[in-house]
Amino acid sequence: MNAEFFEALSMLEAERGLPAEYLLEKIKNAIVIAVKKDYDVEDENVSVEIDPATGKFNVSLLKQVVDEVEDTRTQISLEAAQAKRKTYKLGDMFQIPLKTKDFGRIAAQTAKHVIRQGLKEAERSQMYAEMQSKAHEIVSAVVTNVDPQRGIVTLELGKGGVATLPRNEQVPGETLTEGQHLQVYVVDVVESERGPRMMISRTHPGLVKRMFEMEVPEIFDGTVEIKAISREAGARTKMAVWSKDENVDPVGACIGPRGQRVAKIVEELGGEKIDIVRWNEDPAKFISEALSPADVVGVEILEGETRACRVTVPDHQLSLAIGNKGQNARLTARLTGYNIDIRPESGYYGEEPPVKKTEE
Repeated sequence: MNAEFFEALSMLEAERGLPAEYLLEKIKNAIVIAVKKDYDVEDENVSVEIDPATGKFNVSLLKQVVDEVEDTRTQISLEAAQAKRKTYKLGDMFQIPLKTKDFGRIAAQTAKHVIRQGLKEAERSQMYAEMQSKAHEIVSAVVTNVDPQRGIVTLELGKGGVATLPRNEQVPGETLTEGQHLQVYVVDVVESERGPRMMISRTHPGLVKRMFEMEVPEIFDGTVEIKAISREAGARTKMAVWSKDENVDPVGACIGPRGQRVAKIVEELGGEKIDIVRWNEDPAKFISEALSPADVVGVEILEGETRACRVTVPDHQLSLAIGNKGQNARLTARLTGYNIDIRPESGYYGEEPPVKKTEE
């Protein structure tokens, strides 16, 4: 029977991918619980030895050797113990070997239930660890179902299981269909009553960031660093890059030969525009770069607790600097962390100038 038991244990480890040590611990606990129920004793009165290396599988009931027996379930007299072995003395634990059939039907069912629960817990824990390793990464997915009423899309993530993409995490204007392959960003992995669950997104700035890390070798090897990124999914992304190597153009590296690298990412994002700008530790220079494609005449960093600045642009560049519905200025504010007040070079007329202001 022992040989069959250890063979079954090996099969469980191979098929479920669960560590043998974990399974053995759960099985030991299950047997202890079963013996406790069947013999009405406590943990200290049960001994379970399981050793796959030697094929040892022993279960014993332990009784303390005493002068006068008060509880026959947990105690044995010195005389009775020494009748079995002369070396027993007061205080020793007398071992009574048990056979599997001695556990009875209820004990066996209890052991089976606890083992089953242990396996479920182990698989759940393993699944959580596997999912957690994908947090803040891009995973490939296939659309399996689209709910047109609620706007929820169900995705198959391969070994990662199934996840739902809520409407607010979908790119505006993007139409997803069953069977479609796409990339999603894993924002987080959370525990729920039904097991671990991936929180995924198509709108998160991290999606674009990871795409560039995968597409641009200079980012992957650390020569070029993405310092900041801001995004309005489906419309425009601004990304600030910097290189520790003076001989490497960080913007050019991200754009790639004939624009191939950035073009590939734009295509994956359904035509979303991407502005790549050079990061600078000087806030004024960084803000000037970030307002691209507009030209900037000057940037004045305003004193005070709030991070704010006043930017002057040529008159004909004002609408370009602000962008459609304020998008360019808004993304620049998020990218740089500064509230931006944009003014034309010719200035304003009247006592109260109509300030074009964008907050982060």
